Amino acid sequence: MAKLILVPTPIGNLEDMTLRAIRMLKEVDFILAEDTRTSGFLLKHFEIENKLFPFHKFNEHKQLHGMVQRIKESESVALISDAGTPGISDPGYLLVRACIENEIEVECLPGASAFIPALVNSGLPTDRFVFEGFLPHKKGRQKRIEALIDEPRTMVFYESPYRLLKTLEQLREWMGEERQVCVSRELSKLYEENYRGSFTEAIAHFTQKLIKGEIVLVIEGCKNKPEKT
Repeated sequence: MAKLILVPTPIGNLEDMTLRAIRMLKEVDFILAEDTRTSGFLLKHFEIENKLFPFHKFNEHKQLHGMVQRIKESESVALISDAGTPGISDPGYLLVRACIENEIEVECLPGASAFIPALVNSGLPTDRFVFEGFLPHKKGRQKRIEALIDEPRTMVFYESPYRLLKTLEQLREWMGEERQVCVSRELSKLYEENYRGSFTEAIAHFTQKLIKGEIVLVIEGCKNKPEKT
């Protein structure tokens, strides 16, 4: 029976790879990877000798139909991203939807995702939150920020180290100087950092240092507007 298995991979520390994920990657007929070079190092480390094919945001639309047909002809196929869970700000959604439409079984293994540890250790409310992924770089960026000004739930964003200060400054402009934020970077790695403070304090902190690593921003929800029901 054809089956697509989404396999999370470590966001930094290879010890976070689960035994089940390793077994699945060894047992499937072939593996789809966001970047075959990055995933090649991971597979080599865990002695996984399986066929690896590229499937990323630049070719997923073009290859979607052919890949679904190929999955139908195989017993099982795994999809992995460079880090974390496929489909979370990474390719995966289109393939999952196409497989479901073609009555192909889909299974997602539990595992690493950067926004969960960032949210939990932020010290901000975790009972209700909204995940926004990456803000648009240009078109629609201001409109997206404006729509979130009065959001009462904790907000979670992904960001590049190259755009961190710009994003913090824009959020401060629209949400106010004292809104609390936790900036998490290098999660699960040797130099992991979780900086907690106001937008103004975070800007001052990161202005004085070289910013490296993928970033997760966890931002306090608006306290001045009643939560929607």
